[in-house]
Amino acid sequence: MVKKSQDVVPHLCVKDGKAAVAFYEKALGATDAVVHTMPNGKVMHAEFRVGDSLIMLAEEFPEMGSALRSPQTLSGTACSLQVSVPDTDAAFKHATEAGAKPLMPPTDMFWGDRYSMLQDPFGHIWALRTTKEELTPAQLEERTKAFFATGR
Repeated sequence: MVKKSQDVVPHLCVKDGKAAVAFYEKALGATDAVVHTMPNGKVMHAEFRVGDSLIMLAEEFPEMGSALRSPQTLSGTACSLQVSVPDTDAAFKHATEAGAKPLMPPTDMFWGDRYSMLQDPFGHIWALRTTKEELTPAQLEERTKAFFATGR
C-alpha cells in the first residue's frame, strides 16, 4: 500500500479498474500504482498518486452489497477532482491526447487561476488548474461582483 499523507482520500468507482489506472498513469502522470484483483480479474482495490495526493479506486461490486457506482452506471457524477499543475495548457493537451474529453478549455478565471475541465473515459470530471494570482478576500469579492455584473 502507498503511504497515506492526507486526511481525505478520494475513492473512485469505475467499471474497468485496470484500464482506469493505465489511463491515469498516461493522462495525469499517476505514479506508485498498486492494484489488487479478485480471482475473476476485477480490481478490488487500487491506489496511486497524482502529484502528492493519494487516490484510491475500485470497480463496482453491487453483488456484494456495495453502494458505490461508477459515473457510467449513474450517467453522471456528483463531484470533480481538481489537480494543481504547473501548466494548465500543457496538462490539458496531454490529458486530451491520452483520451480525456475536453469540457472547458484552459481559461483565465476571475479568481486568479488558469482553469480547465475534462472528463476521463470512465466518467469522472477533472479540473486542471494553475494559480496565476493570489487574491485577497477583498479582491476576490470585488472580482466576483464584477464578473456577475458583466459576465466577464
